[in-house]
Formats: sequence, C-alpha cells, structure tokens
Amino acid sequence: MNETQTTDVIVIGAGAVGENVAGRVVQKGLSAVLVESDLVGGECSYWACMPSKALLRPGTVLNAARAVAGAREAVTGGIDPQQVLARRTSFTSNWDDSSQEEWVESAGIRLERGWAVVSGEREVTVDRKDGSKITYRATQAVVLATGSTPTIPPIDGLADLDYWTTRDATSSTDVPASLAVLGGGVAGVELAQAYARLGAEVTVIARSGILGNYPREATDLVLAALRDEGITVLTDTATKAVRKEGGAFVLDVGDAATVTAERLLVSTGRHPHTTGLGLEELGIDAKKIRSDATGLVPDAGGWLYAVGDAGGRVQLTHQGKYEARMTADAIAARANGALGDTAEDWSPYTATADEVAVPQVVFTDPEIAMVGRTLEQARKDGVNVSETSLPIAVAGSALHGDDYTGWAQIVVDEDRKVLVGVTFAGPEVSEMLHSATIAIVGEVPLDRLWHAVPAYPTVSEVWLRLLEKYGM
Repeated sequence: MNETQTTDVIVIGAGAVGENVAGRVVQKGLSAVLVESDLVGGECSYWACMPSKALLRPGTVLNAARAVAGAREAVTGGIDPQQVLARRTSFTSNWDDSSQEEWVESAGIRLERGWAVVSGEREVTVDRKDGSKITYRATQAVVLATGSTPTIPPIDGLADLDYWTTRDATSSTDVPASLAVLGGGVAGVELAQAYARLGAEVTVIARSGILGNYPREATDLVLAALRDEGITVLTDTATKAVRKEGGAFVLDVGDAATVTAERLLVSTGRHPHTTGLGLEELGIDAKKIRSDATGLVPDAGGWLYAVGDAGGRVQLTHQGKYEARMTADAIAARANGALGDTAEDWSPYTATADEVAVPQVVFTDPEIAMVGRTLEQARKDGVNVSETSLPIAVAGSALHGDDYTGWAQIVVDEDRKVLVGVTFAGPEVSEMLHSATIAIVGEVPLDRLWHAVPAYPTVSEVWLRLLEKYGM
C-alpha cells in the first residue's frame, strides 16, 4: 500500500544545498521533507570539497615550511601518505552520515531515505530503501537539490574500463604508483598535485590548457609549479583511445604517443543530475533546467525550484548554499503572500551574486583565488573595463616565503569606477579573497577603496600597489 502525506516543501537531495533549503524553510515556519538516496551531507562532505582539500593541505603546509630559511632546516622527513589518508577519512567521518542524520532530525526536518520521482504537480513518490513507497504532496514547493554527476567523454574503449572518477580519487585507501589524469580543470589539477605529493608519478592530459576559466598569468604560475614538482602536463593534447595492457591503463594521445599508468582519473567536468526524476513526463526538459534568481524553474507551473548544481547556474558548493538561502526565503515569502513571481536584484530572495560576484578558489599550491568577471568576460558583457595587474611583491609576501611568486589583477568598470573582477595567484592567497568579494558586491567606489589601508607587513598590501598602479 502506497501511503500519502502532505507537507509544505519537498526537497530532493540532502547534500549541503538541500540541507540548507530544508533547514531554512523550517526556520521560516514551514514543514519540510528531505529525500536522499545516498549519504546525508552529499558530495561536498564525502567525496569533493572536504576530502580533496584534506588531501592537499599537508603538502601545502610542508611546502610552506620549506619555503622559509630556518624552518626548512627543521624539515627532515616527507609526507606520510597513510597519515594523510587517515586524516582525510576523519573529515568524511569514515563515510558515516549518522551525525548529519541527527542534525536533520534536530532541525525539525523529516528525512526519507530512498529514490524520489516527481510523480505529479507538487507531488513526489519515494521508493524507500526498505522496499516500501510513500507519496508526498507539497502545499508550496518541490525543490531539486540533486547536484551533478561526472561528464564522461566518448573516448574509444573508456566505457569498458574501471577508471576513477573524482569520488574514487578522494576516497582511495592507497596511493597508486602512477596516475594519469584526464582533464585540466580544477578538480583534476588539484588531485594531480595531491597524489604527486603523496608519491604517485602523475601525468595530466588536457585537451586545451589547464584551468581555462582563469587568467593565463595565474594559470601559468600553477602550471610551472606542477612541472617543477615532476608532474607531466600535456596541454593541447587529445586522448584518442584507452585500453588495459597487463593491468595498466594505456592512453593513445596522438602522434603514436602513449601514456601508461596504474590508475586513470577521468575529471572532465560535471553536468546537472536532473534526469530520471520523472520531469519529462510532466513536460519539463530535464536537461535544460536553468532556474531564475529565486530558484524557480521557468515555465514549470510556479511550484518547482532547482538550486545548486541542479539549477544550472553555478557549480560551487558555497554558491549553491547561497542560492539555497535565497530560494528558501522566496518560498516562504510566496507562501505568506509577500512575494510575487519576480524579485528585485540584491533582494533577500534573489541570488544576484551568481551573475556578477562568484568567488572561486583553486586550492593548488600556489592557489588561484578569483571573484567576479575576467577582463574578457566583462568585455563580452558589454562593460567598459580596464585591467591593472602586477606581480605580488610586497613586504608581506617576502616574509611569507623566500622566493614568493604571485600575481594580482583588478578589473575596473570605467563608467562606474568600481571593481568587477579581482584575481590573486600565489601561496595561500585564498584568505585575501573575501575582501575582494565585499568590494565587488558592495560596489565600493575606487576613491573610497583608496581609504581601505592594508596592514603592514601583510600580503594584502598588494591592494595598495594595484590601486597606485591604476592611478589613485
């Protein structure tokens, strides 16, 4: 017998984004059901953000110590791979989500473990893991927070092989002797450096360059660091076929060249996980979902929302959680009759920053930290912009590490005299990013930003040098 119940909001997907939607609508006085077929906490907690950064951090710390005379002499050993892997596992709670389940219950959210299908307007049917079924009808909204799934390229022979995806790489209990990484995006490059520092011989194969969404001056610093550490990086290289020989992966990369490795990591991007949810039967093209700034899926009847990767806007955990907060507030406001079909930019109900102020970090060593638009993106958007850039060479960077190498750029809207983009590249520059995010979101005029004095001697003094070079 299929039980039927009613709730205000149904959230499909209990990752960080779905948890935030459900938790916030409950805080606003609505009831919520959260449906999850895997671990509560989602990709970021168990297979992405947290474990990947845990794999990277020990190598970064060790490298930082070796970069300072007096400290480097005290470093007598190298990375302990098993300790790194054990620390990584501690951050995933050994892939046990019981503490997350406890949080869901304490927040007043009902959790359903199973597979959800949108079975009608404002209706979701759950195939529970115990074999039973239940149908929920939502008085207000159904929210897709189903995340994304790896995009696997159609390379001859690949589909039949036991390659790694990022999930496998971040959860591995051993370090392969050699690793080939297919893809030069953020995840691939980060994991390439992590595994190289753990002792693997690593080759990165990129169809074009690495980290193509970032300024070339910044990515060149990362590329040089990878190669200096012994990582082979093949750029502008197509992979024609993959096969197994004697237990090893062999990749044909053109001109009769091959790459051989014990393990193969395929990290060639991700796409929203929105198919198989029953949306097509409701006349909704699941592959083309792009939610509006309040999270609402256009032309779906005013009850279906999509947030995070599922919304087709920005594939970053922190941005998805931001969207979740705005969407939850929009759902609650519409339930109370306080919000109509649309909302103003920068209101409590719109994820306006998705369009103009997305902060993002590549956690390699050196790091790249960027917010807003690159020079090329801003020009494509029709903004009258200029750019100012320079090496990071201030007292704070010299103190941070011997032979510190970094780069910084600001992109200025010349009509409004405000920043629309900022990029830093260098060791641990991610900690400077939030000041740039505030400047862009707050549209701080340059003549006022000139009065924001960086403390001496910190790496943030590069702000002063950028503004001076700009002409302040």
